[in-house]
Amino acid sequence: MAYLALTSSSCSLGFHSLKSRSLKLSPRSTSGRSVSLTSNSLTKTSNLSLNTPESFVKLIPPLPSANSLRLKKLTVKASASSAATVTPAPQQQPWQGAAIKPLLASIATGIVLWFVPVPSGVSRNAWQLLAIFLATIVGIITQPLPLGAVALMGLGASVLTKTLSFAAAFSAFGDPIPWLIALAFFFARGFIKTGLGNRIAYQFVRLFGSSSLGLGYSLVFSEALLAPAIPSVSARAGGIFLPLVKSLCVACGSNVGDGTEHKLGSWLMLTCFQTSVISSSMFLTAMAANPLSATLTLNTINKTIGWMDWAKAAIVPGLVSLVVVPLLLYIIYPPTVKSSPDAPKLAEEKLEKMGPMSTNEKIMAGTLLLTVGLWVFGSKLNVDAVTAAILGLSVLLISGVVTWKECLAESVAWDTLTWFAALIAMAGYLNKYGLISWFSQTVVKFVGGLGLSWQLSFGILVLLYFYSHYFFASGAAHIGAMFTAFLSVASALGCPPYLGAIVLAFLSNLMGGLTHYGIGSAPVFYGANYVPLAKWWGYGFLISVVNIIIWLGIGGAWWKAIGLW
Repeated sequence: MAYLALTSSSCSLGFHSLKSRSLKLSPRSTSGRSVSLTSNSLTKTSNLSLNTPESFVKLIPPLPSANSLRLKKLTVKASASSAATVTPAPQQQPWQGAAIKPLLASIATGIVLWFVPVPSGVSRNAWQLLAIFLATIVGIITQPLPLGAVALMGLGASVLTKTLSFAAAFSAFGDPIPWLIALAFFFARGFIKTGLGNRIAYQFVRLFGSSSLGLGYSLVFSEALLAPAIPSVSARAGGIFLPLVKSLCVACGSNVGDGTEHKLGSWLMLTCFQTSVISSSMFLTAMAANPLSATLTLNTINKTIGWMDWAKAAIVPGLVSLVVVPLLLYIIYPPTVKSSPDAPKLAEEKLEKMGPMSTNEKIMAGTLLLTVGLWVFGSKLNVDAVTAAILGLSVLLISGVVTWKECLAESVAWDTLTWFAALIAMAGYLNKYGLISWFSQTVVKFVGGLGLSWQLSFGILVLLYFYSHYFFASGAAHIGAMFTAFLSVASALGCPPYLGAIVLAFLSNLMGGLTHYGIGSAPVFYGANYVPLAKWWGYGFLISVVNIIIWLGIGGAWWKAIGLW
């Protein structure tokens, strides 16, 4: 007879000749323990109940004394780990590198253009740089890597192929515009951190927040009112209004990365950016490069564009664009939250909870007023926009409102600085190498040889001038490279010279809405990450068509009425 020995702590069961057994112990009860023994090698299952606390219990009848069944030892051990432990297979780490297909598309673009025969009148260096520039643009569009990494690779390719020297490739990192854009991000950090942005945002919501469209128009026309006083669109739209727009988005529950971008942020960001290029075109002092257009006009056709002349010609098409563009975007790229009748009351409650302004808020507000004052009157004080912004940031750093660690943590600012400076450098050297002037002359000869009326010829020139801005990362660079050539040809083809100058000057601002690098306000608004790149370019092109129709259609009728042609 075989016996099962039970102890209070453990039981152990072992058969050498029986291949499979399982033992189940039911939970302890007041009557004792219950044990179930199952054997796959036996034809019957024995369910045994142990209801007594005796040390020895009769378990099974005597086994035949066969050599094949030899009982060595029987011990049952109660253990929760009776089942075999399965070690999970290690998970494969996701690919951390570049997206291969977009990367290959970018490289292929550069290689194909590199080996295309160089046109007559173009230097080999200029053509090679064009190949690298277009490959970089394709990379920026398809994004196999973050934008800064793509641009840095473009600069690396320029240096590696001896197309640019190292100093030339990185020359634009000393340009003031990329730094002004980066400084705008640091100001935005102060707005958000101190709560001043939320306070101002709640004030806007309290006054205009019953509808998203009303809120958008309030920002659009506020920015347009500041345009004549602040000659830098980067400072005005990026340094003042971007932090405010960000705060409004957050206040309305529209954040980046959590699926709420379309609640308000996507439409509001795109609307405020697209209208910033319109307001820049409405006043001679609304964009830093506008005086350059006026100067080149004087040099080319010996006509002066005064401040009032500019404003008078732009006021009608400008106001129409400021009304139409937000409404159009509201229809084709709408916010999901359109009406919020309770928002003003909620904003008022939030303002009450915030209480009076904190010390940091007051410092932030004072710093903003100081910086804006220097932006407005800087030309008289001989203080440029970047110097004013650095002075303002210095006040924030010294007072502890913003820390240098927080500035370093603004990765989007540094990424934007990198790719924008890289594009400025490459576009600048395309001009220095003579490619832009060759392109202008080629276009001029082609259009002049068509034998069309001056209206149609000028229309073709306008479109070529406007959409060639895809190759520029600066309005000033575009104006400097092409304005004189296109104005000269337009005049030669019969276009009234003053009309041609005015139209090209206005379009030199409006074309900045095409891309996320075409004008100073573009990188900061795009860098907020509310609008994907494909939509940014797609809606940018659509709005460009609308603006051209408004400015050449309604504007053309207005210019006829005031005697410009």
